Amino acid sequence: MSLKRFFDFRETRDEAKPFLAHLEDLRTMLIKAAIVLTVAMTLCFVFRSELAALVQRPLIAVDPERAANLQSLGVADSFTISINLAFYGGVILSFPFLLLFLAEFVLPALTPLEKRMLYPASAVGFGLFLAGVTFSYFVVLPQTLQFFFADAQTMHWKPTWTVREYYSFTTQFVISFGFAFELPMAVLLLVKLGIVDYALLRRTRTFALVIILILAAVITPTSDVLTLVLMAAPMYALYEICIAISWFMGRHRGG
Repeated sequence: MSLKRFFDFRETRDEAKPFLAHLEDLRTMLIKAAIVLTVAMTLCFVFRSELAALVQRPLIAVDPERAANLQSLGVADSFTISINLAFYGGVILSFPFLLLFLAEFVLPALTPLEKRMLYPASAVGFGLFLAGVTFSYFVVLPQTLQFFFADAQTMHWKPTWTVREYYSFTTQFVISFGFAFELPMAVLLLVKLGIVDYALLRRTRTFALVIILILAAVITPTSDVLTLVLMAAPMYALYEICIAISWFMGRHRGG
């Protein structure tokens, strides 16, 4: 989709805007998102000890001794890691607002009824994001940690993980699953924009499966098959749900 087509869509039910007006809308959205994210990050930083313990819990569930053996090799690790944790925690806390701001920017030309629907839609998007984070945290992450620990032992190595590596790995891993579960919202947006429809989604199932496998391989910080399958399987299930929803939207639009 070209930039011009996107701007034309934003003007569907409104008077035409100059290019600079679109940029001003974008600037406003980014400022609001930055403010909300900063507030959420500050709150998470205040509770950084509790947040660090929460991130460490999957490792404790696998083996408490491994958590006790995490090593801090950097002088400023406690501060820099706290900043990273606050950022990822802030993303999770502020996600419904970020999603709402993005929707308001992408879809400004809505009827009053459609604008009211943005709030439950943002709630659904946040629910999907939390579902991905929760699924990763409780199901996939412990198994992945166990897999890599055992794999290192098969190489006759003693796994000694650093605090920086562990927290970087786990936070990116969990957030990746959260974003992956946003697939239905992305597809629904494409349907709303008129770029895809039910017939196209149904015809491209096989192609979509390949794309999902590639995305799962790219956005996960691991390269093992188990993690790939555990991410790709729910993503494809969500894609099938998207097909059903697009059919409903097309039928409703046609009616």
